[in-house]
Amino acid sequence: MKQPLLALAPSDLRTIAAALSSGRLGEPYSSISVKRFVGEAAGLAVAGSLQELSAVGMPATAIARTLELLAAALAERPPLEDIVDLVTTGPEVGGVANRETAVVVSDLFRRAEQTVLVAGYAVYQGQRVFQALADRMVQYPELRARIYLDIQRKPGDTSAAAELVRAFCHRFRTTQWPVERPLPEVFYAGRSLSIDDKSAALHAKCVVIDCQDIFISSANFTEAAQERNIEVGIVFHSVPLAERITRFFQSLVDSEHLKKAF
Repeated sequence: MKQPLLALAPSDLRTIAAALSSGRLGEPYSSISVKRFVGEAAGLAVAGSLQELSAVGMPATAIARTLELLAAALAERPPLEDIVDLVTTGPEVGGVANRETAVVVSDLFRRAEQTVLVAGYAVYQGQRVFQALADRMVQYPELRARIYLDIQRKPGDTSAAAELVRAFCHRFRTTQWPVERPLPEVFYAGRSLSIDDKSAALHAKCVVIDCQDIFISSANFTEAAQERNIEVGIVFHSVPLAERITRFFQSLVDSEHLKKAF
């Protein structure tokens, strides 16, 4: 449940702070007295929060200053829609503007300078999907690209896991990656090749660029998913979250849940 004070608009926080500073609002912080400043709906919850602050020894002047700082922080925080962009692929319909997955992914690849993390369940027609990344790796030889993919065992296939991995590597190099371009590091989930009922797919679908820009989507890395299917995703900038995703996959590599194909 959200803290009542955090649910208030900056203007309401400043109103309460001013009332506390002037003495128009004081202990005991009852819902009757507080609702004059924040309205009937929020009065009871906000009064409870003020009482909690008072109970730990905060005088009215200290609470007022805290609310002023909180109001300033909330006012300076950009709206969610300014930092998170919606990415949709699908048929054009009236009143909805698509920002297609293929365009967003290519733009992200073209901005990469240091690292690229790609996680996907399926890849098909990858030469087209990964062209921008492969070209970028030529422009920036120091660019390190890691791709985490699923190697699927078809129902009834009892081939050795090593054989399936070899076939996958050959297929990826020759048909899924642009020719005459530096290769990325490719990893797969070992459990996806289990021959029993305990197999587990690598089902994540995301891109992380330079540990700061993130794209999370329902779309696989296929031409259909990137350009024709109905898909929804979000792209945003967050260094802390990008680093957490990167560490998550690295920890799976370190623990050998993800194995290197090449």
